[in-house]
Amino acid sequence: MVSSCWILLSVRRCLQSMKTVIQQYKIMFGRKPLTAAPLLILVMNIFRGHALPCHPSEYQRGNECCPKCLPGSRVKTDCTEFRSTSCLSCTEGTFMNQPTGRTQCFSCTICDTGSGLKIKTSCTTTSDTVCEPLEGFYCLNSAEDGCMSAQRHTLCRPGQYISQKGTALTDTECSDCSAGTYSNGTFPSCQPHTQCESMDLLIKAGTVSTDAQCEQSSYPTGIVIGVVVGAVIFLVIVAAALFCCRKKKINPNRERKADISTLEKLNGEQPDRSPQQQDETVNV
Repeated sequence: MVSSCWILLSVRRCLQSMKTVIQQYKIMFGRKPLTAAPLLILVMNIFRGHALPCHPSEYQRGNECCPKCLPGSRVKTDCTEFRSTSCLSCTEGTFMNQPTGRTQCFSCTICDTGSGLKIKTSCTTTSDTVCEPLEGFYCLNSAEDGCMSAQRHTLCRPGQYISQKGTALTDTECSDCSAGTYSNGTFPSCQPHTQCESMDLLIKAGTVSTDAQCEQSSYPTGIVIGVVVGAVIFLVIVAAALFCCRKKKINPNRERKADISTLEKLNGEQPDRSPQQQDETVNV
């Protein structure tokens, strides 16, 4: 009984192996007639119990070599002895970029802005999303023509300049400023300090991170001297005028008599007198 079962099982395995080998032969040699050499290979594989591997365009399910689904699709049902593989297109958000025997498409990669990434090429049914670094970031982990993770460019400190600007693939490089120059960390090169000494200005010395501060005097020396001299002259004139006015107020009658005498001399005549004054003259 056991021997009979073993014989039946062996025959079945042989038939399955023969079928697999014949399929493989059709793939390899097409419709060419079965010659002695290929036939010998088939017989040897059958009796050795070894089936030829499936063709690269096929996948193995049990003892069957099933045709793979095309890129952009997945396997719905495997092939059988009586039918071929059934395939379905990948749904939105999934893709398959190669012939496959898988029953599920791959999920599209998400370009996470929190990881410093943005979309370079959107996902399709036959290709995955391609990500690239955001502006101001550089790629840390590359994958084919895309980027898996990115990091922000290094910021140069005050007193340093950008010796090598960062790119999507490389970080920023910083260098220190030398004496007599400065940079706030954003300059492509250090700038020389302003020479305040040559401008007759007030000076605050510069550092490697700040420029020298030059503040012009509010009133230059020449202007100040001119204003002072003018003010003194004005005060002298005002003082003289006040003195003259005060003198006139102290002796107004004397000045009046002097004025009358002066007029008489100029006219060569005696001034008219009042009747009272004439009587006083006669009495004398």
